[in-house]
Amino acid sequence: MSNLSAATVTDLDRIVEHELLHGSGLQLADVEKVLGQVMGPGIDASDVYFQHVTQESWALEDGRVKDASQSIDQGVGIRAISGDKCGFAYSDELQLPALTAASRAAKAIARSGQEGRLQAWHRTAATPLYMPDNPLASFTDQRKIALLEQINDEVRSFDPRVCQVVVSLSGVHELMLVAASDGTLASDIRPLVRLNVSVIVEQNGRREQGYSGCGGRYAYDYFTRDDRAGELGRDAVNQALINLDSAPAPAGPMTVVLGPGWPGILLHEAIGHGLEGDFNRKETSAFSGRVGEKVGSEHCTVVDDGTLPDRRGSLSVDDEGVVSQCTTLIENGVLRGYMQDKLNARLMGVAS
Repeated sequence: MSNLSAATVTDLDRIVEHELLHGSGLQLADVEKVLGQVMGPGIDASDVYFQHVTQESWALEDGRVKDASQSIDQGVGIRAISGDKCGFAYSDELQLPALTAASRAAKAIARSGQEGRLQAWHRTAATPLYMPDNPLASFTDQRKIALLEQINDEVRSFDPRVCQVVVSLSGVHELMLVAASDGTLASDIRPLVRLNVSVIVEQNGRREQGYSGCGGRYAYDYFTRDDRAGELGRDAVNQALINLDSAPAPAGPMTVVLGPGWPGILLHEAIGHGLEGDFNRKETSAFSGRVGEKVGSEHCTVVDDGTLPDRRGSLSVDDEGVVSQCTTLIENGVLRGYMQDKLNARLMGVAS
């Protein structure tokens, strides 16, 4: 028997353990045994991560289904941590012999730390940020194609200058389970869907393109509610029509106002990586050792928020089994902290 504490086993936990463990003849006691084999002299911490991902994509171009694909990936990864070194091994076979072999490999790579011990497991209690739906099963294939065809027809009816329409639909259903030597035991079912509409309009020999898309952790019926699919089509057409009347952008410095959405990627690339814990622990970031200092305008506050319900960047628990949080990185221009995973949090003496 596993040394799991008496925390409540939810329906989600049962589903994940049945699909990832029991279906392959594994029990939590087997996972505990594997972790125990990793721990010992030279190993500070370890974890085992199971994952099963099913994903599909559909694309309709000029009224015809041009592409349809589905794939299934599964596997288990075992990580052994020694100081700031990680040994990692994986297998796509969810069988005890494969786990045992991977555990030995991970331990051999990392060995040089302290005497690690396996703690009693406790299930991570997280507030669900999305429904554990399987979006791929929420619509039949015929209904998925019908949705794409409906959007294509509506977009073409918006304006006679529309000459090409591409509509794509994609979905992911992911199951994960992570068990760690620090007592973490967490599981999650993660849906993810996206719908994209791309159009080309033509007028007087000039062609321009417009694009719109949205998604999140929903089932496919999200796109059929509140005329959401139609709104995406109209946005794509309007963008393309505005481009028809556009003039070349002037050169030189100018004021730029960034709206919500994709500009967040610019922020991430500009300073996000520099705010990750490992770069600052190694003092290779421009923000190293500057917590409490002014690093930007007093009008600037930056947060890393993984708690927004149903959003594609949110997770009920992350891949280390930690409940997602809203972490303030910069507040009114002052650096407040960094993004920390378990390894860096332990080495820097802060919370993950």
